[in-house]
Amino acid sequence: MLRYLEQAAVATSPASQDEARNISIAKVSRRGFIAGAAATFSIAAFVGSAEAFKRYPVGGENMPHGLRHDPLIFVTLYPDGSVEIVAHRSEMGQGARTSLPMVVADEMGADWSRVTVTQAEGNEPKYGNQDTDGSRSIRHHLQSMRQIGAAVRHMLAQAAAEQWGVAIGDVEVGVHEVSSGANVAGFGELAAAAMQQPVPSFEELTFKDESEFRYIGKGNVAIYDLHDITTGKAIYGADVRVPGMKFAVMARPPVVGGKVRSFDASRALAIPGVEQVVELAGSIPPAKFAPLGGIAVVASNTDAAIKGRDALEIDWDHGPHGDYNSAAFMAEMCKTAGKPGKVLREEGDVDAAFASAAKSFVREYTQAHLVHAPMEPLAAVASVTRSGAELWAPVQSPSAARQDVAAALGMDTSDVKMNVTLLGGGFGRKSKCDDVIEAALISQKIGAPVKIQWTREDDIRHSFNHTTSVERIQVALDHDDRVVAWRHNSVAPSILSTFAPDSGHQFFIESGMGHVDMPFEIPNVRCENGKAMAHTRIGWFRAVSNIPRAWAIQSFAAELAVELGKDQREMLLELIGSDRQLDPVAQGFPDDYWNYGETYSAYPIDTKRLKAVLNLAADKAGWGASMPAGEGWGLAVHRSFVSYVAAAVRVKIENGLITVPEVHMAVDCGFAVNPERIRSQMEGSAVMGMTLALYSGVTYENGAVVQSNFNDYEMVRSTNFPKEVRTHIVQHPFSVHASGVGEPGLPPIAPALANAVFNATGKRLRDLPMGDTIET
Repeated sequence: MLRYLEQAAVATSPASQDEARNISIAKVSRRGFIAGAAATFSIAAFVGSAEAFKRYPVGGENMPHGLRHDPLIFVTLYPDGSVEIVAHRSEMGQGARTSLPMVVADEMGADWSRVTVTQAEGNEPKYGNQDTDGSRSIRHHLQSMRQIGAAVRHMLAQAAAEQWGVAIGDVEVGVHEVSSGANVAGFGELAAAAMQQPVPSFEELTFKDESEFRYIGKGNVAIYDLHDITTGKAIYGADVRVPGMKFAVMARPPVVGGKVRSFDASRALAIPGVEQVVELAGSIPPAKFAPLGGIAVVASNTDAAIKGRDALEIDWDHGPHGDYNSAAFMAEMCKTAGKPGKVLREEGDVDAAFASAAKSFVREYTQAHLVHAPMEPLAAVASVTRSGAELWAPVQSPSAARQDVAAALGMDTSDVKMNVTLLGGGFGRKSKCDDVIEAALISQKIGAPVKIQWTREDDIRHSFNHTTSVERIQVALDHDDRVVAWRHNSVAPSILSTFAPDSGHQFFIESGMGHVDMPFEIPNVRCENGKAMAHTRIGWFRAVSNIPRAWAIQSFAAELAVELGKDQREMLLELIGSDRQLDPVAQGFPDDYWNYGETYSAYPIDTKRLKAVLNLAADKAGWGASMPAGEGWGLAVHRSFVSYVAAAVRVKIENGLITVPEVHMAVDCGFAVNPERIRSQMEGSAVMGMTLALYSGVTYENGAVVQSNFNDYEMVRSTNFPKEVRTHIVQHPFSVHASGVGEPGLPPIAPALANAVFNATGKRLRDLPMGDTIET
């Protein structure tokens, strides 16, 4: 996502977009090998060209930054037979640090119990794209990992063939051993000989048949760091310690774009443990991920730094957004939604259809700003010297962080090292590296290593918010109550305002998330975008604009069903229509329609698959059965990140409290590479989806966030969370492209929950968050 947004901000002309798409990546077929006292064997294989991968099509071929496949992954064999595999993507619970190395291990024949995983530093020239976002780690790297594993297997086989004097075709690589007739050798025994082999070309490789997979698609590999995470041994950002390290917190402007007029640090410096107070310059959007600026308090421990910050006396200039009020802004967006907007998709004759309609039906759905609030607040360690900088942080985009820090310090990127820790949740917030830049700038100023620690209050009040929105949908109906026209006006500040001057309009990436790609079979469609200027920092949030679009469209479909006296599932199936793959051109999609960076030929919008997950979730939930008073089921289905997910949510009203005893998730993500992680992601989506549906939302008064911590920015708790989540994975062979998993489970939850509340109580909720109580 980061690369898509940066490219969109700087390459806005057709010529520059074409130039970006034509960036070429050199193919490396051979490399030197690392030899040492341990006599290890290391392989670094560039992924083959797109032409070579026609046998095994992958996604990512239409990525605007021109990279089709990540170039470099390391595998190391040790003499004792152990295998080390480098994970180049960040781990935040989604399983990339497990699943990608698992694919390598399976293809090369390694025994997973003898594999160790090492986290790559931020270094894209070496490892390839490292932005862990957009639910694309598997779909972009499944084949890359297989190629690397196959290359290791080939080189082991070649080494054995030469040692035994046999043809390579007579050598078999089994599970962690190589054999030919009576000859048998373990991986470790062949390391030194294999080290002398050339890296094979793609044409020399053979790939395992799906029937030979031991780990891929089986769900028998637990998340790699599970033991360390559950026993407290895992290292997160806040756990990092380096010699001589100081501790810092920041007092940041309460309003985005604000700055320090003056400050008095005398009381802060009197706090025991406080050593220095330094000022950092701020930024006004668009500023990418530059820090907000403010006053840093540096101390011998974090507690002292926090107390010192509390003692600061600061006079703030609140800047151009000091009068921002989110309630007034919401009312303004609602007015905008009721007027014609910028037309993004036009199919048929919408005006004529409404003019001749027997009746029309319109509803409006809103969503407040959201904050990611991962369990682990931001933290970063920096050690900056004249010769360079070393960083440690839980970041989703380590190479981008490295580049941004280098720019902020006035250094060459090659002089900055970015070490990646485990992430205690990310959800998009840790793709932004303002905290890492803060740590680096403070370290540079004080001449010592420093850890910047964000408190929960910092996290809530100084985030890159998920955008607030109003979604207004109106349909025209004929005399037989058939929907003949659809008009959807989406009004929301754009993420692009973080990167470029704000036009007030969303751009093609946001529009492609459930808006212009609405899949219903309706002859006349118009999708519009009303203007809304950003007054806060806007950033991507798990599932991004799919959240308000699914919220609106799936709630609207349920309301329309009630209006027409139809069953909700049947209404959805009627709207989706016949089994087909949508034709973007014939159906009026914009020329710049964004399909999550994928070629449409590989990942079309397939209504058969969409209906299949809807029916699967409904059937597993027992849709249509009578329910006790105060209980109800709700349905929703949505395509995002080229996957299809449906949710059936059961609610039970207990003394006015909305509870969720049961959720069924049906997911079609193509070939299921790691079912264990898919189930985990769907379960997490149900929990997070209930949180954003009932609780999460930030409001602004006088330009500042009102909420501060979990007392007023609430989360689902152990007393009220989805008690049972059952995941149903649609099975596909390997030939069906794997697609996204980390984000697609989230969008259907809120509308399914709201639809269930209506079915249980007869009361319709149209604003997110809905609140967790309802009068019965």
